[in-house]
Amino acid sequence: MPINRRMLLTAAGWGLAAGLATLIGVAAIRVVGEGLTGGPAGEVLSQAEIARELAAAESAEPEAGRSPSGAPPTGPAVPTATGAATTGGPDAVRRAAATPGGTVVAECAGGRARLVSWAPAQGYTATDVDRGPDDDVEVSFVGPAGEYEVDAVCVGDQPEIGWELDD
Repeated sequence: MPINRRMLLTAAGWGLAAGLATLIGVAAIRVVGEGLTGGPAGEVLSQAEIARELAAAESAEPEAGRSPSGAPPTGPAVPTATGAATTGGPDAVRRAAATPGGTVVAECAGGRARLVSWAPAQGYTATDVDRGPDDDVEVSFVGPAGEYEVDAVCVGDQPEIGWELDD
């Protein structure tokens, strides 16, 4: 059976369309990969680059959700959350603490407290964040069980983290 010219042009057209679609797909994947990783897809960062990125992210001040510094929680005795203290910088001591509403990391440097990070538990949101540095820093986690108010102060050079539940 002879191959006619129409069949040959149809096959060539389909081949060209498939090749073009493949090129567009590869380009789109590369663009999406660069947007997700901040560089070319598959790029590996050195330890020095990772340390710089972490330092830059840690020093960034969040603009949304900030509130003026408030007084420490009042009412019944505030239970102290426990956590391991670690050094966050040359003069800083950090402590992490988990509460039912979320987790916080606070540090003390030069007698001033600062919230390094906070993460609400599932079903909770973080509100009224006073990151510091200040004499007293705090964050509230609001969720189904109520509002957990978490505050941190420096006792000497050690961060002390306390919390209470406001129903």
